[in-house]
Amino acid sequence: MSGTVRDDVSLCDAQRRIRRSPLLFAVPLVFLVLLLVVLVWETIRANVSAGTLAEWPWRLQLLDGEALGSLLAVAAGAVLARAQYARTVRPYLGWRGTWAKGELAGGVPAWRVGIMNGGQHLAVVESWDFKVVLRGERGRPDAPWGSLLDASGELTGAGLVDGADFRLIAFGAGFPLVGAGSHETVLMGAFSEECVGRVRSLYVRARITDVVGDTHERIMDCMRGARASGLPPAD
Repeated sequence: MSGTVRDDVSLCDAQRRIRRSPLLFAVPLVFLVLLLVVLVWETIRANVSAGTLAEWPWRLQLLDGEALGSLLAVAAGAVLARAQYARTVRPYLGWRGTWAKGELAGGVPAWRVGIMNGGQHLAVVESWDFKVVLRGERGRPDAPWGSLLDASGELTGAGLVDGADFRLIAFGAGFPLVGAGSHETVLMGAFSEECVGRVRSLYVRARITDVVGDTHERIMDCMRGARASGLPPAD
């Protein structure tokens, strides 16, 4: 699938569509625009004198009125139907965090963060990226996005232990996020109280492709709500 994805980083939590399928969106729209141009041309021809119609380029008739009307109706219907269908099959990415046990070594309480697709149709992962902002750092919106290995390296460099203080899950390209058959979330990461205290933000940027080829993006801060929700459950 071709198309250009904007590289500017917005850390807004809201889901947004970043790319439409060129084949299923652009082609019907271009066809409709071409037919509208033909309609304008034929409208102008219909209002010139008979003598002028014998001269070039006015004698050029692209389509007769009946055929043009039928094609316009089909093209407009295809564009509207595609827009309606794209809205129907759009994924709705949601995430949820809660303190729980069983996700980290030793059974320590962990801030568990999971993702779900609240839409009614299947969507697949296009890319899955991370950005870590430690305590004492600014937001650094210009910092590059990285892989799970990059994020794990930053966390271990801050003195945190993989498996004991944090657990990150990466979803490869093509991983299916099933529509809302249930309200269960799929684990994205788990973080100890020590990790929550040292990490200001841990962003996950999920880019998801729906069944009509449109790509949607949501940036989620896994630390959001961890401190506001209160202390982890006692032993």
